[in-house]
Amino acid sequence: MQYTWNQLPQGLKHSPTICHGLIQAAMEKGEAPEHLQYIDDIIVCENTAMEVFQKGEKIIQILLEADFAIKKSKVKGPAQEIQFLGVKWLDGQHQIPTEVINKITVMSPPTSKKETQAFLGAIGFCRMHIPEYSQIVNPLYLVTCKKK
Repeated sequence: MQYTWNQLPQGLKHSPTICHGLIQAAMEKGEAPEHLQYIDDIIVCENTAMEVFQKGEKIIQILLEADFAIKKSKVKGPAQEIQFLGVKWLDGQHQIPTEVINKITVMSPPTSKKETQAFLGAIGFCRMHIPEYSQIVNPLYLVTCKKK
C-alpha cells in the first residue's frame, strides 16, 4: 500500500517547487495559451478584455480538467492595472508601486555598515527600474565590504 498527498503539506521545503511544476505540466499538456506563472499565481495579458477573458477561461478549464481546485474569489477579471509579484503593471509597462517608492524616500540615510546593508536590501528589488543602478550603488557596496 502506498500513501500519497491529496494536498501539498504547508511548510514542506519543496512545496512551492512541486506546485509550480505540477501546474506547469498541466498547462503544457493542455496547450495553455501564453501566460506568466509563479508557483500558483497565473497571469494572462492581451490587448482586449475579451481576449484576456477567453485566455483565462481556457486556463481555468485546463486546470479543472487536471483536478486542480480553483477558488472563485482568487480569480480576477480583466483589468488595466494589476500588481503581480510586487510589481505594478499598467498598460503593458511595469513600475515600482507608489507605496514602495514612499517607503524608500522616507528612509534616513544609512550611517553604519548594517544600515547600509539594510538600505541596499530595500532598494535591491527596484534595481531593474533604475537606470545604471550598479554604478549608483557601487559606493554603498564599498562601505559593506570587509576591510583588508
